[in-house]
Amino acid sequence: MDQFSFLNAVHPQQIAELYDQYLKYPDAVEPSWRAFFQGFDFGKSDSNEVQEVTLRDAETNEKTQVKIPDNVQKEFQVINLIDGYRHRGHLFTKTNPVRERRDYQPKLTLENFGLSKDDLDTEFEAGEVIGIGKAKLKQIIDFLENVFCDSIGVEYAYIRKPEEIDWIQHKIYANQNQPKYSTEQKKNILKKLNEAVVFESFLHKNFVGQKRFSLEGNETLIPALDALIEGAANQGVEEFVMGMAHRGRLNTLANIFGKSPKDIYNEFQGKDYEVDGFDGDVKYHLGWTSKRKTDSGKEINLNIAPNPSHLETVGAVVQGIARAKQDDHHLGEEQKVLPIVVHGDAAISAQGIAYEIVQMAQLDGYKTGGTIHIVVNNQIGFTTNYTDGRSSTYCTDVGKVTLSPVLHVNADDAEAVVHAMDFALAYRMKFGRDVFIDLLGYRKYGHNEGDEPRFTQPKLYKAIGKHDNPRDIYAKQLLDTNIIDQSYLDKIENNYKSKLEEDYETSKKEENSVVTKILQEEWDGFENGDKKDMLEGIDTTFNLKELDQLAEKLTSLPKDKKFLRKVDRLIKSRHKMYFEDNKLDWAMGELLAYATLLKENHDVRITGQDVERGTFSHRHAVIKVEESEEEYVPHNHLDKDAANFYIYNSLLSEYAVVGFDYGYAMASPQTLTIWEAQFGDFSNGAQIMIDQYISAAEDKWKTQNGLVMLLPHGYEGQGSEHSSGRMERYLQLCAKDNMYIANCTTPANFYHLLRRQMKLKFRKPLIVFTPKSLLRHPKVNSTKEELAEGKFQPIIDDTEVKAKDVTSVVLSSGKFYYDLLKHREENNIKHVALIRLEQLFPLPQEEIESILKKYNKANDIVWAQEEPRNMGAYSHLLLQYPKAREFRVCSRRFYSSPAAGSPARSKTRHQEVIDYVFDASKDNCILDYKN
Repeated sequence: MDQFSFLNAVHPQQIAELYDQYLKYPDAVEPSWRAFFQGFDFGKSDSNEVQEVTLRDAETNEKTQVKIPDNVQKEFQVINLIDGYRHRGHLFTKTNPVRERRDYQPKLTLENFGLSKDDLDTEFEAGEVIGIGKAKLKQIIDFLENVFCDSIGVEYAYIRKPEEIDWIQHKIYANQNQPKYSTEQKKNILKKLNEAVVFESFLHKNFVGQKRFSLEGNETLIPALDALIEGAANQGVEEFVMGMAHRGRLNTLANIFGKSPKDIYNEFQGKDYEVDGFDGDVKYHLGWTSKRKTDSGKEINLNIAPNPSHLETVGAVVQGIARAKQDDHHLGEEQKVLPIVVHGDAAISAQGIAYEIVQMAQLDGYKTGGTIHIVVNNQIGFTTNYTDGRSSTYCTDVGKVTLSPVLHVNADDAEAVVHAMDFALAYRMKFGRDVFIDLLGYRKYGHNEGDEPRFTQPKLYKAIGKHDNPRDIYAKQLLDTNIIDQSYLDKIENNYKSKLEEDYETSKKEENSVVTKILQEEWDGFENGDKKDMLEGIDTTFNLKELDQLAEKLTSLPKDKKFLRKVDRLIKSRHKMYFEDNKLDWAMGELLAYATLLKENHDVRITGQDVERGTFSHRHAVIKVEESEEEYVPHNHLDKDAANFYIYNSLLSEYAVVGFDYGYAMASPQTLTIWEAQFGDFSNGAQIMIDQYISAAEDKWKTQNGLVMLLPHGYEGQGSEHSSGRMERYLQLCAKDNMYIANCTTPANFYHLLRRQMKLKFRKPLIVFTPKSLLRHPKVNSTKEELAEGKFQPIIDDTEVKAKDVTSVVLSSGKFYYDLLKHREENNIKHVALIRLEQLFPLPQEEIESILKKYNKANDIVWAQEEPRNMGAYSHLLLQYPKAREFRVCSRRFYSSPAAGSPARSKTRHQEVIDYVFDASKDNCILDYKN
């Protein structure tokens, strides 16, 4: 029973095509053919020859020997050779301009596929699978070498979507992955290459020894970016958002973004800034926004985000800016905004945030329709060789996490680089997915222009010293083919030099440097806010009848859907607390704040780990239908004219997610953008974002930002990692007018705090230390009138004591107030006033003074905190409010860990502080540094 006897009658071309299909997508092949091919693969020996295949019938369990005709055997072997090139061809490319290629085994030699030189002149039907028809083996190999092993190496065989594989293969087979540009296109590539080379040379000559992080060795980045922007504009892209670190940034600003070289020279000359109270940053960190008219007459918007020295940080910010632009201006047409991120090879392979950002690429809350990643590959990081900088084969291997295609390109081959960029753009626009280009070049000088690279790479830099730059290589190519002559080359070089010289002379006459704000259009109408502005009261009232209507929508579920009984009870309890009891808890105050802002046409975006439900199961902003898990979001059913409510559970990342949402807030100042930590100190993972952007960006880069960070904070005996939001770190970063820090105690105050964030005429980051146990505390409630008619109170006085009876005034912040209040009530204490400091920065000093004056009989002023003495807000008070040095301080002792792991020990320490607040004689328990 030879069910495979038809092999002798089937045309080898059909078998070749089926086997090729099987190699790419086995499950798509008809079962009997799949069984045959599996048997063939199983039977392969080292010589790759299989004379017979043993198959087992699925129904009868009988074995069948199938003899493979010799001509079919050879077709299989040629298909295997083709597949070998697809999977491994990138390992044998000519992509390294200054180093010898590492020796990879096994090689793509004929013998490894059961073929020999005797087969070179034999024609094979397998040529059909690469689109060249029946062809001699040597023609097939030449084709494969051109496609896979020339100046561009393509990694894509791991992609699992057949349509993407087919598209990629059609794209690279159509022209054998070889560029074919017109004379004008070639001249334009040369023009941009010339600008790149001459610009670097000019800076090197006129600013000797100054850091500029030269692009030399990778100058083909400039014609590549130029081609990308021109090509994307022709495909409907209207806005570009770019992020890159130092290497080549000045060149990109001048020759792609249109920043005047004059302004760059002013920065090199160390001139002061034209604006007082602005510290600025080094020239290769600054951002830029410009309009550019393309060759086809389209006006496009270009943004390059400012970046710190933490090289991959800006990638997250770029994604956030791009998503905000898509949500605000291109909803449903997201591909009109194109994110471009330029990496360094050492950074993308070694810095963890690169992985975090890549993992965002297809997530609902973070996707941006595909990013083009370009690696300016110097083959060295600072002074470290790539062999010491990563374990992976390629620096771009992180791209494979999301099955993105990767192109490795020889940076000396200008046309190949532009051709790779054309491919990347076409792929992104077709599939809306990330694509990576590894631009393999070198670094002409050391890490900066003052370094001596021969100390650490003498052999490499000996080779680099003899190596022509990419412009000269390309110019020679065009000269040899008579596309240009020497006079043409001299003319474009001299013309560009003259422009640079002219700007240089002009810069000498200017006294100051100018820093241009990025994203100017988004920030039109906003003002700069100083400390005085931050302390002024803002009207955050809202019509009570309209608030009632919003509350009704938030506390009603659709009748045609079945929800969990617990959820149903929760929503009904919210309806009762608002319409019957008039005692609104924290969640209700928060949700109403969002609803009112949506009604006033402010979008709201909230992300973080488990934010939809809330870490402590208090928010329930997204409600699931029990059987189908369909999502119901009450805030999206308030009013047909209400703004958009976006809430997303994030991936388990802090660094990249905070960076993303910071970028979002940067590009969408009319959106309340919130990131919530699962626990406050989890924001540690985003410390670089906090230090470099949140606390300092306005001072460095003139960029305002209204990002809100919600950090659950409070000592409830949950151990060291679940107690402190590390407020001392944020407070230590506070200066002048850089951000707000709050630690609220009532739902109404939190409500008004969030509304104030959008009512201001300027934007500042807002850090809120939010409660945990207070989310359900019986005393933590507010009335709807306090929401509708109240305002944010930076400090809350004690209304339950008489000033004439008070001998001790206790200032505290956040949840600790309720612990003190409980002790005072249980012990019927009448002489102690408890004052709540709700805003820690800017510190409301006048209000503090006013309240303390009221208690003129008090002889004991206390600062009380549940945190250790070296943590919390105490040191901040000493810096911001000199009179605090006279306060009696009640806190835990000095500790390295925020809290004890033992609940019993934590409770004891907590009670010691409370006891000392009300009885100064117990100070020995605080000043004793022993455990």
